Amino acid sequence: MTSFLFAAAIFVLVMEALGLVRILRGPADADRILSVQLIGSGGVAVLLLLSAATQTPAIMDVALMLALLATFVSVAFLRDVRHSDEPTNT
Repeated sequence: MTSFLFAAAIFVLVMEALGLVRILRGPADADRILSVQLIGSGGVAVLLLLSAATQTPAIMDVALMLALLATFVSVAFLRDVRHSDEPTNT
């Protein structure tokens, strides 16, 4: 069972590498932030798979913290986009 979990973790890491390509070549900022979210979610998935494979509960705590940070990144990006769309009074 552990070999399957490690193989699944490697597969998710390969998919995250494709997300890195989208970050570098994304035509818009929204594409880039979605790729960052993909990498954050994939990182959580990899950490959870490794936690289950190695029976290490501390890795699960790290995965939960990464999920919280990814949420804050999304909120910060949306606030930045909303403030950049407002007209300036100059």
